Formats: sequence, C-alpha cells, structure tokens
Amino acid sequence: MIHGHGDDLPFDDHSVSLNFSSNVYRQPRLDELFSHLGKCWNRVRSYPEPAPETAERIVAESLRLAPENVCLTNGATEAIYLVAQAFSGRRSCILAPTFSEYADACRLHCHKVRFIYSLDRLPADADIVWLCNPNNPTGAVIPHADMEQTVRQHPHTLFVIDQSYEDFTLERLFGAAEAAALPNVILLHSMTKTYGIPGLRVGYLTACPEMADRIRRVRMPWSVNALAMEAAIYLVRHEADFRPDTGFLLEERERVAARLEALRLAEVWPGQTHFLLARLRMGVASALKGYLLREHGILIRDAGNFEGLDGRYFRIAVQGREADDRLLAAVQEWIFSEWA
Repeated sequence: MIHGHGDDLPFDDHSVSLNFSSNVYRQPRLDELFSHLGKCWNRVRSYPEPAPETAERIVAESLRLAPENVCLTNGATEAIYLVAQAFSGRRSCILAPTFSEYADACRLHCHKVRFIYSLDRLPADADIVWLCNPNNPTGAVIPHADMEQTVRQHPHTLFVIDQSYEDFTLERLFGAAEAAALPNVILLHSMTKTYGIPGLRVGYLTACPEMADRIRRVRMPWSVNALAMEAAIYLVRHEADFRPDTGFLLEERERVAARLEALRLAEVWPGQTHFLLARLRMGVASALKGYLLREHGILIRDAGNFEGLDGRYFRIAVQGREADDRLLAAVQEWIFSEWA
C-alpha cells in the first residue's frame, strides 16, 4: 500500500504542527547523531558495501549473536518483502488487524493469503504466520509464554514476528538470541521506530543462520545506503543515549486513553505500548481527522483501512504531555462543534 499509512505528510496540503499519525515517537535527542552524519557526507561519493556486513557484525555484537544471525535491511519493510520473496508461493496466515505490508508483500510474491484473528486455532495447512508484537494498530502484546508455546506447538510453521515496537513496551517479548535458536522464527526489528529516524530506513532481522542466509540470498546489492549504515553503527554504539523513556510514554498513553474515555468520545483498545487505537462512539474518523488538520494543524491516523476495522477507528501515538494536551483540547472542541 503506497498511500494510506500514517505520516501521510507528503500527500496533504495543510500545514501540520503536530503529527500523531504514525507510530514514530518524535525523538528529541538526535542532535549528536545529526552532527556525526554531517561529518560522513563524503561517503555518498562512493558505493556502500554491496552487503552491509560491517554494520551487521556490529549489530550482532550488540545482541551477543553471530553475524550469521543478522540481516540488515532498508527498514523493517524491506525485511517483510524479502521474507515473502524468499518463501514465494506459500500459504500465509496474517494475524489481523495489522500492518498492511504483510499482505501486500505476500500477494506480490504469489502467496495464498488468509486473515486470522487468533492464534488459538491455526489452520493446519499454514506455512507461514505473520504477526506484529506489539501489534500495529492495536498496541496489544501477546504474552511471551503464549507466543513460545504456539511456536513450539507448530514446528513446521514459520513464524514471522515483527517486533518493530519492542522498545516501547515493558512486556516480555522474544529476545533475539532466543529466536535465533529456533528454526521456525524470524524476528523483525526497526531502528526507525526505536530511534525515531523513519527517513533513514534502517531495520534488520534476526533468525537462525540457515533462515537468515536464505533471506540474504534475495537481498539486492547496495539496498542499505552509506548514511543509513553509518547511523546504524553509531546508534548501536551509543544506544543508551537515544533510548526512549518507555515508562513515561506508557504512563502518558494511559492518561490520554482515560481522557478520551472520560469525554465519552471513543472506546480505547487495551494496549501495552505508546500508541492507542480508539473507536468513535459517534461519527467517523475521517471527519475527526479532517477537522483536526484543518482547524489545528494536527494529524491523526484514520485506521479504517486496516483489515477488520471500519471507518470509526483512529490511532494516535503519544508525543508528550504538552503536545498530547493540545490534541485532547482540539478533540473536545470537535465534539462540541459536531454534537453540541
């Protein structure tokens, strides 16, 4: 899906002062990274490594893995498409509602796609199960014990687990080393999300050596550019300086959810990460989105195009108390203008 994701700034004519539409936390502490990358511009005069082996080695070291367990990609989205390509023509089940690119990648590579809404009874013929944990757009987390049990009960099914939001929850998830020891698990990771750098497109996957090698064989040369590789290396080496304050963001999510519920505007989906999915009790999300953008320059995500959802759903990612209060005040104003 080229259009229809959050952060659709390039496709909007209005001036946006606050952006809640994507799940990227607007990392406030990137000056040191920008300064470092400013010293690396001469690298764009040369080709980067055809395969980003240096960055893979450094990422692997940070995870206490062998380089053979890591495959660096041009954002987690490239990893999704590479997995779909490496296993083209399979029967894929997708746990919905969720990120649309799993289905798009599978269809591009001739998978038979089926949406499921629980892991309790997986279809017996499923070759691959795709899921996001914590999930986008709901923010819900599948408990580690449940995920581990499901994986071990289906040893012949490949589980592609997108953990792009792993640094925005305090719930226990699969560790990279734990998953790399399993032959039927691929974990997807996103530096884009963790460090708030969506424009650089840096992600990676971790898996057992055989699985990671299968993915690397379909990765095109030079898929990760020189500045993205340099950013990955710098962030891994200085990761403590750039980690989000997850505890604060989760507290803020609960505060915003409670305020929305108190306004009797929407029902909020239970979640354990920094963004929330809500369903309007009256009206449609497109109307709320249009009002917020037009009157206040605030952008939210109309979530009606997620599989299994409808036009009443919207998603926001908390950004901080001041920004979130501006959003809540604007939402309250919309209620009075529409329903008073």
